[in-house]
Order: sequence, then C-alpha cells, then structure tokens
Amino acid sequence: MRRIVITLTLMLGAAPLAAQEPQCNTINPNATAACNTAVDAVRAFYPLAGMIVTGGNPVLGTARATGGLGHLTLTARVNGIKAALPDPTAANQSPVPSSFNGVVPAPMVEGAVGLLKGLGGGLLAVDVLGSALVLPTGIKNLTVDSNATHISDAALGIGYGVRVGVLNGGFPIPAVSVSYMHRTVPRLRYGTLGPTFGTGDLFQFTMDLVSDSYRAVAGWKFVLVDVAAGVGVDRYKSNDTNIQFHDGTTLTSVQTVVINPTNTRALAFVNGGLSLAAVKLVGEIGLQSGKDQSYFTKFSDFDPKAAHVFGGLGIRFGF
Repeated sequence: MRRIVITLTLMLGAAPLAAQEPQCNTINPNATAACNTAVDAVRAFYPLAGMIVTGGNPVLGTARATGGLGHLTLTARVNGIKAALPDPTAANQSPVPSSFNGVVPAPMVEGAVGLLKGLGGGLLAVDVLGSALVLPTGIKNLTVDSNATHISDAALGIGYGVRVGVLNGGFPIPAVSVSYMHRTVPRLRYGTLGPTFGTGDLFQFTMDLVSDSYRAVAGWKFVLVDVAAGVGVDRYKSNDTNIQFHDGTTLTSVQTVVINPTNTRALAFVNGGLSLAAVKLVGEIGLQSGKDQSYFTKFSDFDPKAAHVFGGLGIRFGF
C-alpha cells in the first residue's frame, strides 16, 4: 500500500511538469518560471488577437452578395474582445498578475466587390473581399516590431478572400453565403528585457499572426433592418514567435525559445443593420469557443481556457 501511495504521489507531483515547455528548463527557477509564463502568454493571447483581426461576418450586417460587376460595399468597423496580458515584471509569481486587462479594439476597413452576378436567385454570385486592419498598440508593454509593416505606432494587417452567394433570399427564405478570408498581422513585441539579469522585464516575445477564416452566414432583409447569423471556423498560426529571457548562467546571457503555435477555434455570431439613407449602421456580437491547452501558468483575473465574447460596430456604404 505504501508503494502505491508513493507512486501516486510521484505521478500527481509530476503532472504539472508535463505542461512546461522543455526549452524553458534552466538552472535558475525564476528564469524558468518567466519563460513558461511567456510561452503560455503567447498561446493564450494569439487566438484572441486573431479573433479581433477576423471578427465574425466578413461583410458586417448582411449575408447577401453584392450583385455582380459594378457593385461595391465599404465598411469601416471596430472589432473588440476582452483580453489580459501578464505583467512581464512579475512573471515568476503565481498567479501571474496582469499588466493589462480590458477590451482590445481593432479598427479596420473592409470591402466587397462584385465579380459574378450568379444565376437566378443569386445562386453562385461571387464577391472578392479585402480588408485593412490597424491594430493599435496603446496597450502597456505591447509595441510594433521595428521591422513590421506599420502606420505610426500601429501594426497594419492585410486580408483578402472570396464570398459565394448560395441564395439571394426572399422572406421567409434567407439569403445564404459562404466565404473564406486569409489575413495577416505583422510582428508585435511584448515586454523589454533589461541589459542584465534582474533588470527590466523578465521576458519579451515577438510574434506574427496568420489566420484562415471560413464562414457560413444566413440573413434576412426587411424594410430598414437587416439581420444575419452565422457560424465559422478560424485557424490561427504564428510562423515566427521568439521568446527571450535572461537564463541566469551569467549576468548578461539571454536564452531564446522559438515556438510556432497553431490553434483552431469555432465561433458563432449574430449581426444587425439599420438603414440610414445612403449608409447603414451595422453591429455584431459573437462567441469564440474556449480550448484547454494545458497551461502551466496561472493567470490572475483571466481564464485562457474559457470562451470569449467579441463584438464589432461599423458603418457600411453600398454602391
């Protein structure tokens, strides 16, 4: 019995270690903790960053295709999602406190250009989609990498894709469309290492972001009001994420950990639009599914495994 108890104790004691990043192992426990916090921060943050980049509906407020050549819609929108980022000066605490905890906004401009009118009823109508995102970095410790594409102190992301109208709709039959969008966000930097061990932040990381988004949307048009609802899947990945920290072997030695995370999340959303002469006020609220990635780090006031509410508001012009 004693052997069984000892074996179970060892197994339970070893379980949390399995979630640690092997590249973080150092002779200094504070350095190891800082590295593991940075790894988990990246894994928790980039699906949320991806969500405000993608939003739900690629053409906010409608499921209907534009109507073929000569038709164009432009939307100025702001997406937002609640997120938290760990304090890079306290990365060896448990739980790790947040240096930012609030709604991260992302303004963007989206366009849809009619390419094919399609068959009767809007069947197989095709639109070309495009977007330009400005990701603000007014968040403490978060900046645009000096080599990234940016405007002033904000990162510039570009997206492109296609939308196919399945049905043009007519009450009670909804308009239905499916779409695909590919978006990128250039490298962002979080935290700044000091010149020697124990100075500045305990870690820093840089990361880019690529997303592939698939959507199916159904909607109805009434006299002055549009409503739409949809589901989708996003696949996020980072092709170049570097985490750096002082490993404690010498005062100035810095260790680099390279990870290239990927993540797939499902989502659902509802849209509404109100016609005002030549423009429409459009809005969206949705839910990104949660995912258990076996985090080693405990974050204060933030559950990275939970589902997250996102939203957006905008003005759409049509021609």
